[in-house]
Amino acid sequence: MKNFEYAQPTTEDEAVALLTEPKKDTAVLAGGTDLVGLMKRMVVTADRVVNISEIKSLQQVERDDNGSVWIGAAVCLGDFLDNRHTDQYPSTKQVIQGISSIQLQSQGTLVGELLRRPNCWYFREGHGLLADSGRMVNEGDNRYHAILGNRGPARFVNASRLAPSLITLGAQVRIIGPEKDEEQILELADLYRTPAADSELENVLQPGQFVTHVIIPTHGDRLTAAYEVRQGEGPDQPLAAAAVSIDVVAGTVQNASIVLGQVAPTPWIAREAAQLLCGKEVTEESAAMVGHQAVSGAMPLSQNEYKIQLAQVAVKRAVLKAAGYDTGGLDTPMPLEPTVSPSLETHIA
Repeated sequence: MKNFEYAQPTTEDEAVALLTEPKKDTAVLAGGTDLVGLMKRMVVTADRVVNISEIKSLQQVERDDNGSVWIGAAVCLGDFLDNRHTDQYPSTKQVIQGISSIQLQSQGTLVGELLRRPNCWYFREGHGLLADSGRMVNEGDNRYHAILGNRGPARFVNASRLAPSLITLGAQVRIIGPEKDEEQILELADLYRTPAADSELENVLQPGQFVTHVIIPTHGDRLTAAYEVRQGEGPDQPLAAAAVSIDVVAGTVQNASIVLGQVAPTPWIAREAAQLLCGKEVTEESAAMVGHQAVSGAMPLSQNEYKIQLAQVAVKRAVLKAAGYDTGGLDTPMPLEPTVSPSLETHIA
């Protein structure tokens, strides 16, 4: 690990000043469950680490006058799980409970989980986010890489398990910096991007900026659920996931939001699938049809075609779960012929 300066500000303004000092490569530390490992591997080589966990304004879970819940960047997953203000967000709590790691729940923060760096082994071995413009992934082991949104050089999948559920809830983030008193409220979905060049990150944060809060609006009577397809219990990343939020009136879906996880460089918003669900009753058949639509544009790599079926099942079961139906038993997804770009045919078995 590279030697670095350590700073522990007590106010947001102090944190911004420490993060924006010229000629200093800085990193934000909260729970440290991801950052420390990246620094040990020399993937992150910060000159200064700024610990924001002692800033009081970032340690709270509060409800504002509009009913929205503000979760500070120093709030750990376990605190979110136990707080009464977050009881109206069951899909997010379902995901946290599924992490099945006391250490991650008690030390990892909500914001830190949303900004977790990709688990792509090429990235974590120091080959960069794009891994030679995607060539290393195409030609190597790509079992856990993207099947959607992968037509550019990026092949990694977004690592956040909580982003899909929070995006379906209409969550926003508060970002401050790089100038003093500069802040903006951004839709959580807009925080993420697919990098097209080595100079870009998987999020839109600029040097000197950091996320102070996640803001989740009150959810009324919307039905929500999340479903992860995992290899086993424990903290390992799921193979595919989906989150759903629906409004049901007189047995018919009026509005829907569907977001997939672990399948693309960003949380994948399945707008056409959500539109397809609107106007229909939630049944096994309609849920399966929506799952099929959600992955209709998938373009698997040589070793990850299986993820199409898993993502399809995740969407189907999230829809059924949101509507209160049992999600047990075996699924037989509708047959799907993935669309393959001619330029990548030589890399796909």
